Amino acid sequence: MPETTKWRDGVTVVRGRKLDLVLRDPSGTGRATALDFSGTGGQKTWIGTVTIQPSAKTGLHHHGRHEVAIYVLKGRSEIRWGDRLEFAAEVSVGDFVYFAPYVPHQELNLSDREAVDFLVVRSDNERIAIKLDGVPVDRPEMVF
Repeated sequence: MPETTKWRDGVTVVRGRKLDLVLRDPSGTGRATALDFSGTGGQKTWIGTVTIQPSAKTGLHHHGRHEVAIYVLKGRSEIRWGDRLEFAAEVSVGDFVYFAPYVPHQELNLSDREAVDFLVVRSDNERIAIKLDGVPVDRPEMVF
């Protein structure tokens, strides 16, 4: 697999509007699954919130062997991933993002006036965040 594409499928975005359609379907059950995880028994899951201040961004990092999912509560963000952050997706309120283990990524707040808030679920309670060195590409491939 070419070096520039090995992380392309390491992030999944579930749009809030897709879930809204399921929830509003008259024949539905009032529930919609965004991301389905099984087999862990819930013993090591971490759930919390993350706030990124206006115009701020996280450093390039990954969470080791752990899976991470975020739900955008407030604001707009660009999620970038890959060894050189060569892939990107813009996300906003109601969107879900899933990070597979070891996927290098970064979160950016697109607003210069308001914070972006995420609800975060991690498959660990160890707070693993491994900082990485890397030179991001100038223009990532927009995905989704």
